[in-house]
Amino acid sequence: MGVSDRLVAGLAALEREDLRRTRRVLDSPQGRHVRLGGREVLNFASNDYLGLANHPLLREAMRASLDTYGAGAGASPLVTGHLRIHEEAEARFAAFCGLPRALLFGSGYAANIGILGALAGPEGEIFGDRLNHACLHDGARLSRARYTRYPHLDLVALERELARSEAALRVVATDVVFSMDGDVAPVGELLALCERHDAWLVLDDAHGIGVLGHQGRGALARFGVASPRIVYMATLGKALGGYGAFACGSSEVVDWLVQKSRTYIYSTALPPMMAAAVLAALEILEGEDSPVDRLHGRIAEFRAACAAARVAVVESATAIQPVIVGDAARTLEMSARLLDRGLLVPAIRPPTVPEATSRLRISLSAAHERGDVEHLALALAECLAP
Repeated sequence: MGVSDRLVAGLAALEREDLRRTRRVLDSPQGRHVRLGGREVLNFASNDYLGLANHPLLREAMRASLDTYGAGAGASPLVTGHLRIHEEAEARFAAFCGLPRALLFGSGYAANIGILGALAGPEGEIFGDRLNHACLHDGARLSRARYTRYPHLDLVALERELARSEAALRVVATDVVFSMDGDVAPVGELLALCERHDAWLVLDDAHGIGVLGHQGRGALARFGVASPRIVYMATLGKALGGYGAFACGSSEVVDWLVQKSRTYIYSTALPPMMAAAVLAALEILEGEDSPVDRLHGRIAEFRAACAAARVAVVESATAIQPVIVGDAARTLEMSARLLDRGLLVPAIRPPTVPEATSRLRISLSAAHERGDVEHLALALAECLAP
């Protein structure tokens, strides 16, 4: 069998197993409604949790940045790509999260790979929750450290592994909000374990920033924790409406990442307009009409509506509200039936989630209205009925 034949056979196998992925093409910005296939549908598929991806203040800030700094950064940050607006965004985000310094990366994926590669190496051991995002798994493997995965949220198993480790350097890496389940890691208890076993704690708050804590300040505010051993990562492409990511921590941690993080050193700096977007987003979060409270109102209303309609949703206090279906083919069917009703809800299948746990991943937004989430709950009840 030739190389191309192998691809054809592999794609056919994915098709038979209902696991082949396809892309939807939207003809509109992200928002409460999106235009798909020539019609407008209610959008429950986006990570735009605060409705900022098409916010006029973000658009205005980006246009102004274009006039001042142009479209691209033009170089890596350590050559000539680190512009004044990048510097301002880093300082502003660090203050928002209550940390000494922040470093701007091109994406959350790049940030996590860069963090783990810089912190650990062949002499280290990284401990990761089994349901961590792929970028934490990939970062651990690429770091060349020993990689130990512990059962989801099983702190007893994690402590046992930490206690038996003989590595010269230990790193615990975890999602804060798990992207396919919406549950939240016990950050305070994880920090206590890292204190006892002299380990770094790397927190991926991609789905928590803008959602957790006062004014959406994220996991550190939500749990009231602070420690020089915390390395905190938060993305800009979800609740904050833009693109990119920050790695935050002590001054020494950030300086070490500047020296050693390959995904930072060898990448062109983020377009300056994205730094302008995060500055505008933080201004909105700290304003009088912050969308964070509206989001939590929608979450409570959706869960109440599901309870009334007898729809079983996974326990979650975040914007991610999964409905476990199990079978991949049936999950695709449920998603298609919802779309027929004008509701865009994605079907998530293996390998993104474990076998036999295919699900409808519902993403709620501050842009939704109460009637939207109540309509969705009733539609779910109809589609899931035997």
